[in-house]
Amino acid sequence: MPKLLWSLLLLAGLQAQAAVQVDNATVRMPLPGKTVSAGYFSMTNQSAEAVNLTGVTSDQFGSVELHQHAMQDGMMRMMSVEQIVVPAGKTVHLQPGGLHLMLFKPTKVLGLGTTLTLHLHWSDGSTQAVEATVTKIPSK
Repeated sequence: MPKLLWSLLLLAGLQAQAAVQVDNATVRMPLPGKTVSAGYFSMTNQSAEAVNLTGVTSDQFGSVELHQHAMQDGMMRMMSVEQIVVPAGKTVHLQPGGLHLMLFKPTKVLGLGTTLTLHLHWSDGSTQAVEATVTKIPSK
């Protein structure tokens, strides 16, 4: 494949990454005996066009899903979503009680304060690696 084509493909793959700044990425330690966790972060779209987060993967988990809390039939329910839209020039927060990640089946024991890598997949086909810190679930 010619160098110019490789350069264009690389540039296209970096486009969403450069446009979205991700801050404060955390993954909660699963409760003892549980195999599910939650993840949170903020995404700021620094471009003039909306971008769509279509998925997240991590070598440290069997699977990761995009989720939201929403009122349905008079009850607050958690449900998976296909994508998360980050409007141009806006910040979208993944947080408890709203949009968030659900992470299933950790591949190893997660240590408090350690970091793990989340791979954010964007609708333009690019992938962005983000380091997340393992935190404990706050007590109420």
